[in-house]
Parts: sequence; structure tokens; C-alpha cells
Amino acid sequence: MGYVNWQRHVWIFLGLIAFFGMPMCRGTTDPRDVFAINSLYAALGFPILPGWVPIGGDPCAEHWQGVQCVNANITGIVLSGANLGGELGDGLQDFTSVIQMDLSNNHIGGSIPSNLPPTVRSFFLSGNQFTGSIPNTLSSLGQLADLSLNDNRLTGNIPDAFQPLVGLVNLDLSGNNLSGQLPPSLGNLSSLTTLHLQNNQLTGVLNVLQDLPLNDLDIENNSFSGPIPANLLNIPNFRRAGNPFNTTVIPSPPAFAPSPSPSRAPSPELTTGQRAFAPTVPIIISDSGPGGKFLTTKRVTWIAIAGVLTFIVVALGLCLYMSRCCKGSQPSSKITKRHEMSEYNDLEKKPKNSEPFPKLYSPLEKGYKEADLRPALRHGNDHETNSFRLKPVAERTDFKTTVTIPERKEDHRIDMTELDVDFLTPPPPPPFLQVDEDTADPILSSLTMTRPPNRSVRTFTISSLQEYTNSFSQENLIGEGMLGTVYRAELPSGKILAVKKLNAAACRKQSNEDFLELVLSVSKLHHPNVVALLGFCAEHGEKLLVYEYCGNGTLYDALHTDDETHKKLSWNMRIRLALGAARALEYLHEVCQPTIVHKNFKSANILLDDELGVRVSDGGLAPLAPSISASQLSGYGYGAPELELGSYTSQSDVYSFGVVMLELLTGKTSYDRLRPRGEQFLVRWAVPRLHDIDALSRMVDPSLNGAYSTKALSRFADIISLCLQPEPEFRPPMSEIVENLLLMI
Repeated sequence: MGYVNWQRHVWIFLGLIAFFGMPMCRGTTDPRDVFAINSLYAALGFPILPGWVPIGGDPCAEHWQGVQCVNANITGIVLSGANLGGELGDGLQDFTSVIQMDLSNNHIGGSIPSNLPPTVRSFFLSGNQFTGSIPNTLSSLGQLADLSLNDNRLTGNIPDAFQPLVGLVNLDLSGNNLSGQLPPSLGNLSSLTTLHLQNNQLTGVLNVLQDLPLNDLDIENNSFSGPIPANLLNIPNFRRAGNPFNTTVIPSPPAFAPSPSPSRAPSPELTTGQRAFAPTVPIIISDSGPGGKFLTTKRVTWIAIAGVLTFIVVALGLCLYMSRCCKGSQPSSKITKRHEMSEYNDLEKKPKNSEPFPKLYSPLEKGYKEADLRPALRHGNDHETNSFRLKPVAERTDFKTTVTIPERKEDHRIDMTELDVDFLTPPPPPPFLQVDEDTADPILSSLTMTRPPNRSVRTFTISSLQEYTNSFSQENLIGEGMLGTVYRAELPSGKILAVKKLNAAACRKQSNEDFLELVLSVSKLHHPNVVALLGFCAEHGEKLLVYEYCGNGTLYDALHTDDETHKKLSWNMRIRLALGAARALEYLHEVCQPTIVHKNFKSANILLDDELGVRVSDGGLAPLAPSISASQLSGYGYGAPELELGSYTSQSDVYSFGVVMLELLTGKTSYDRLRPRGEQFLVRWAVPRLHDIDALSRMVDPSLNGAYSTKALSRFADIISLCLQPEPEFRPPMSEIVENLLLMI
């Protein structure tokens, strides 16, 4: 070990000599970054990495493997799975502009240094052999958004160093030997959405996490105890098995409160879109058993009855006392309590397993025939999208509609046999919707946006979409993306549609009003290369979009998975596909007002119709996209360099378009971890070869069999090179790209 340390110090000394006196200082890369990366290279033990040299060098100009640059500064070091050893050393703080550092899945050991790069936003050290504790100097990383230290050998307590890290979104400390209680400063992470702490030895309670905006929390296999805060039970993805939590009583509002407050959080036992109507009593929940939590219904009933009797006795006594003091007064409170008691008894008579309001994909029990369930759009900052209010029969002035639907065939089918409800009738159109009787369809609701008369966007009921998709069955599943899953839907007329069922994260991004505004905006997109939005559904907290159907799948499928379609992709066909996609982006960027930035342009979002014509999907849906870090976008292989600086513009779409053109040229995916290390990211491998005609010819998809001219190949490569310029201001607008592609046809 002493020899290794001595050797490292020698190399650092040589690096200092190079820094102050060698001619490498005249290179492209900032000399301070050159010194820092030379120090890191020495600490790692000088592994064999293409382009890397132990002293001096020009990492940016020479395209060192895994080194990302913006202008003259190193902004990223991505060497995941590069079989690295050694240690990190103490020179990371010398990097002046590094934003992403991904050294995961290697064999790096030693402790995590206390001197960390202050500009880093994404710091991934997972899957290594780090020992010791997590340094307190995490607090110096004020721009940190993603931190992964999982699957190492770290010990000790989690440091109380998170107070300044208000921008931290994802934190993964799982798979270590961390112990002790959660530090109080974790409660200050106001942007944290993902927290993984599983497989450690952590103890104490979870109160510090209860106010965080988490949607993914994993604390399995620790020693957490005490009650689970109610807010945590509402997290969509909460995994907590393997902890000795205590049995506790979750506090709730008084048993005879009036109708539930619109802002009250749903019970943890209810799925998205459900509300509890019955008067609330304490519910005893246990997490220690193998089945999770259970409800002791008998005990709840007796507690409720006792509470009712006690309340009545107190009320009667109060009324008698008031009648003696004020003879002229009327005991109205007694009448009121009788009415509330009657309402409570009616609710208690419901079947034991009945749900207080219908789940979207669960059977409905009979009951609530004396209740009026009416959907209402919520206002304000509520997280839920619909509220349903309970209305006594005596107050009803409208008629009831009895809906009878055949018994469900699968678990996803709604069984609404003999259910008396009026919320299945589509609600009245919002202010910007109007009924278009000329385009009315007897099967669909005929609400149309105020827009040109040649296109209408229609509302669908959930029950109709379930019917058309066979209860969203697996055989009708088309694909799954960032926003949700897409299903094939067949109308009784035989017409085929595509239904995008938005996931929970996308649904939470907008209220119903904002969602309808988005539908209005997207429905105005009219272009032959943009997939058309035909309808939507917004019921019970669910949001779905209905599009025209494209029978040949996606460009990703055609290039990488569908051999039959791949054979049809001649050189000229690939140019036409690129032209169609370019025209779609040109329309979004330069015709639409205001400009629409796609923000998720990739081959999987380019649909192909029956004639292999291009239809770009997800245009205008960026507001629904969940918060994704720049490192995640870059990890897909489509992210432009400026994403690391927190910037995304229309020129970032141009970069993504260049990646798609590379896929058309090479037949390779944008990222493939199974390829050799130097070829995993298509852009890094291909860009240095674009201006070498021999290397370029070897890059072309072999299935083309040389059926193209050298001149056409060179022009295609020139367009790709322009799109993939590191600086966004040097990338051409899409209209210029369209003109260049037209010259090739």
C-alpha cells in the first residue's frame, strides 16, 4: 500500500510540473481541469482508457473516453462500468466546471473524499467498494440534484448535511451498512422525489420524511420503528417491508364532522381517485404482520357506537340545561343530531366489503342508492383532481339514472350492474368547449373545442374506453413511455384508435382545468407529420388521450426490433423518414405560436403509418412530463450537452434529431450497454468518424448493402454533424435542415 501511495505522489508531482511548465497548457482544455483529471487518473491507478494520458494532454480536443466538455471546460466524466480500480484521491475539488460525475459499477475503493467538486449536480458512485462514512462536506454541493452511493460498504450515520441541498431530487443510499437515525436536515429537501434507503441498519422513526414531496420511497430491510406518518402512506411507490413498525392508531377528524373537506388526503387503503364518505373513526393499522395492514372492523364499529351514544347523552343534557335557562329557545341541536345519526346509520348499512366510491378498474358493489355522487372540478392547490360530495335523499331534486352493463369478463372490467349513479353521464362542457351536433357520433360524447370546424376533439367515458380496449388488456398493449402506456382501441364501427393512459406522475402534474387547456392546445396541431389528437378522458382522477392509430409501430421498432419493416428501409426511404421528422419539428418550432419545444424527441416517438409515413407523437405534452434530471436524459443517448447546465431549448430538439439521423445511418440504438465501452453511446462513437469517408462507410447499416452514393452519404453525415454541434448556437434551425434534406431527394 505504501508503494502505491508513493507512486501516486510521484505522478501528482509530475502533473504539477506539467501544469506549470509543459506546453500542454496551450491546449484547448482549461489547464486547471487538465491538472484535476491527471490527478484523478493517477489516483485510479492509470487504467487503460482510450485517449487518456498520465501527464498533460488535451481531454476536450482529443476526445478522451467518458470526458464531456463545453467549450474549454470539462463538464462531465462518465465512466460507468469501465472496470476502474484504485481510489478517487483528493483532487476532485480542482475541477472548475464538472457537473456530472458517473463512476458507478466499477471497483473503486477507499473512502469517499471530503474534497468534492462544488459544481457537481449528478454524482454517481454506486456499485463500487467504498468504505468509511459519508462525508459531512456534502453540504458544500449546493447544486446537487442526483446522488447515488448505493451498493458500497459505507458505515456509520447518515450525516446531518442536507440543509443546503434544496435542489436534490434523487437520493440513493441503499445497500450499505449505514446505521443510526435519519438526520433532521433530510426534512429540508423540498425537491426530493426519490429516496432509497433499503438494506441498511437504520433505526428510529420516519417523521422527518413526512412533509417531503416523495413519489418513490424504499426503506425495506432496516430497523425503523414507531408509527408510520399518514402522509407517507399516500406515496405512490412506498416499500417498507422488513421493519418492526409498531401498531398505532392513525388520528383522523371527529366522527360526526360535516361532509369531508375537499383537501383531506385519501385513505391509504384507497386507490387514486377514491374518497371516503363515511364518518371517520380511528383505524387501527398494523404493519408488523406478513400481510401488511389490516382493519379491525368490529372494534371500529363498537368504538363508533360508543362515541355516538356518548355524544347523544351529552347533547341531551346540554339541551335540557339550555331549555331551563332559556325557555323560549328551541332544541334544534337535538334535531340536527338525529339527522346526522340517521345519515350515519344509512352508511353503516352498506355491505361489509363495499367501496365508498367506484374504483376505476375494480368491481362496484351495490349500495349508496340514497346518495348523489357528483363529480366537481377542484380548484386551488389540491393534489387530487376530483371531489365527490354526499347528498341526502331529501335534498335531491334531480332524477337518478340506472346504468346496467354486462358483467365484467376480467379483473379490469367495471361491474356496474344495477348501480344508481349519475356521474357516468358526461359533465357539462367547460367554458371553452361547445357541443358540435354536426359531427356528433352516437357512440362518443360530441364535445368539441372552439377551433376550425374540420376537426373535433371528443370526450370519452372511461367505461367506453374500457370496452374498446378490452379492459386495457395485455394483448392490446402497444407500448409504454415516459408519460404512460398506450393501448390499441377498436370502436364498434371497426375504426382503430390509440389510447395513451397517463401514469400517476403525469396525472399529478396538472389540475383538470390545466389538462383541458393542454388538450385544447394539442388539438390545434395540424400537420401531416404530427400525430392527431382525436379525444380525451378525464374521470375519477384518471387522464387519457386518444390519438389516431399508426399501424407500423415506431421508427425505433423498424430500425431495431422489427426485421420485416427493417427490410423496407432503403437509403431513399431513410432520407424520407428523416425529412418527415424534420418537417414535424420545423412546424413545432417555427410555425406554431407560441413555439413548442418537444423535449422528448427520439425514434420511439416517431410513429409510422400504413405507408411508412412519419407521425411524430407527444408534441405539446412536455408540461405533463415528470421532473427528470439531465443525467437521466443524457443516459438515453439523446440529451444535448447544455442539459447539464439546466438549459433546454428548441436547439436541444435539433441535437436529438441528429441522434435519430445517426440511428437511421447506422442502424444502431442511441445507447446500448452491451456494446464495447467505447461504442455504448452512439454519439460519442460516431461523431469522430463522420468526416472520415472510410470510417463513415464502415459505420453505415450493413442491411443497406452499399445501395447509396458516396456523395449522398457525405451530405447526410454533414447534416448530422451540424445537428450534433456541442454549442447550441451553432446548430442550424429545422427549416435549414429540411432544405438540406430536400436537396438529397
